Amino acid sequence: MQVTGIKAFVPSKDYDISKAFYTDIGFESEYVSDELTLFWNSECQLFLQDFYQTELANNFMLQICVADIEAAYERCEKTPHKMKLEPIQSVPWGKVFYVWGPAGELLHMTELKHAEKTRLIKS
Repeated sequence: MQVTGIKAFVPSKDYDISKAFYTDIGFESEYVSDELTLFWNSECQLFLQDFYQTELANNFMLQICVADIEAAYERCEKTPHKMKLEPIQSVPWGKVFYVWGPAGELLHMTELKHAEKTRLIKS
């Protein structure tokens, strides 16, 4: 089997607010159905679904790798639709900050070090 892509289905508590949140942080959207919107930025895509379950949303996490962590932080800081935002931290593999979306989903916004980027691409 050759995998050509993977897209997560992100839950939303308030579908319209979640759509605004992902647009605010830099994703473009495409209508799929009344219950599903495709979001993308560069080659990366996710589906936002009009579905909410507390346990799922509170345990849902995505790592979003970015080229410029400071620019990503500034963008996330400006959106009124986030639940919580933590400062940028240095970690062994690069830099990361955490932002919680409107449904409680946790986004690990990450800028990887060069060596880690190379290792992940070759894996």
